[in-house]
Amino acid sequence: MWVLSSKSEKQLEGVHPDLVSVVKGALEISPYDFGITEGERSVEKQKENIKKGVSTTMKTLHFKQEDGFVHAVDVVVYINGKVTWDVKYYRKVIQAFFTVAIELGVQIESGGLWESFVDGPHFQLGKSYR
Repeated sequence: MWVLSSKSEKQLEGVHPDLVSVVKGALEISPYDFGITEGERSVEKQKENIKKGVSTTMKTLHFKQEDGFVHAVDVVVYINGKVTWDVKYYRKVIQAFFTVAIELGVQIESGGLWESFVDGPHFQLGKSYR
């Protein structure tokens, strides 16, 4: 069983409790270790991400929403302690996220399943939270 690092736990501060529950549950059943690289994001960082082409909008759910919580997280997968960006590992992590979300009754979306802008490491609460 995998455990979130203190760095990942710190990244979950301010994230909606329902999404935190999904993250922690997914880590328990995921075949691969993963960490949280980002929860809340600054305006400056979002502008930087748009310039780099890794994001397309200033309407990110990484900002605090009307309910006072961040509604998105980004993950990184580790294989043998090393970061990987290989999509085959992210697919299994996505599966773990959705399995737990369904069990908990939490609507989520995965950037790894988007058609226009695929963002494999990204997870966010579904439209019912907005």
